[in-house]
Amino acid sequence: MLFDRIGRPALYRLASNDPETVHERTVRALGRIGDVPAATAALRRLYRADDPVTVFGIRFPSRVGLAAGMDKDGRALRAWPALGFGFVEVGTVTWHPQPGNPKPRLFTLAASDAVINRMGFNNAGAAALADRLATTGTPPVPLGISIGKSKVTAIEDAVGDYQASLRALYPYADYFAVNVSSPNTPGLRTLQDRAALRELLGELRGTSISLAGDAGRAPTPLLVKVAPDLPDEALGELLEVCIEQEVAGIIATNTTLSREGLDPADAALASEAGGLSGRPLAARARDVVRFVRAEAGDRLPVIGVGGITCARDAELLLDAGASLVQLYTGFALQGPGLVRRINRALAARS
Repeated sequence: MLFDRIGRPALYRLASNDPETVHERTVRALGRIGDVPAATAALRRLYRADDPVTVFGIRFPSRVGLAAGMDKDGRALRAWPALGFGFVEVGTVTWHPQPGNPKPRLFTLAASDAVINRMGFNNAGAAALADRLATTGTPPVPLGISIGKSKVTAIEDAVGDYQASLRALYPYADYFAVNVSSPNTPGLRTLQDRAALRELLGELRGTSISLAGDAGRAPTPLLVKVAPDLPDEALGELLEVCIEQEVAGIIATNTTLSREGLDPADAALASEAGGLSGRPLAARARDVVRFVRAEAGDRLPVIGVGGITCARDAELLLDAGASLVQLYTGFALQGPGLVRRINRALAARS
């Protein structure tokens, strides 16, 4: 494709200097495109996906979704489905608006097809996202909303912080992703511990049931996003809590603190703090998906995310036990052609 021959090398050159500017320009441009019906119609014809599947009680028009982090504040919601995404996850959003960590905080490792980020949940806040969704509406595909803890909120007050976001955004989400696994918010990963997670999920589940009852509908599914760095014993305990608290599914995985698998050409950036995503994460993401499937079976369907840079990577995640997949780094570095290639490959398997 033209993007692979010309656009991708140019993007790498620009992203190497200022990847966050590339990200911001991409989302802003897609937001403008989404406001032009003729443009989105043309994109739909080019990237149309038709491989429906029902997971968590939700019907997805295809198995390929956009992962959280790409469009934190939901600014391009009309454009993503036109690019072939069968569902969109916005966020991670926090109750309090926050600027995130100091810049620079996003680094492209071109030789490794990877990214290191320490963004720190930069977002306009849950109330701002709720206002946007109330004004513009939700996309024509399932919408997931990833919620996390505000940095200014003490870890002992995390439950109320998550609950506030859940309440504000409850009318708009098809599912919620409870992010307790980002490495870029101090103390957040301690919420993966058995006791802390049981308290958090129990309270969120109770809040969800109450809000759903008020609205006269079934509770919105709650999913938990896990870190790839958990040892099997800790991951097994986490899954036990998720099953006990009737969580709808698992998102595996978040970014990793490991630097294994990086190309030596990227050694200068390997020491940057933050979570690593992209091709080096692919094998570990499959291992985690496989472990979740073996431990939980059908009780916890999995969205597989991590290291998908080609259609074969997505197929391997499905083979490991994922029901759906999500893209972020691969899409950011390769463009929408990757979405089309994966959709076609997965549809051919159906």
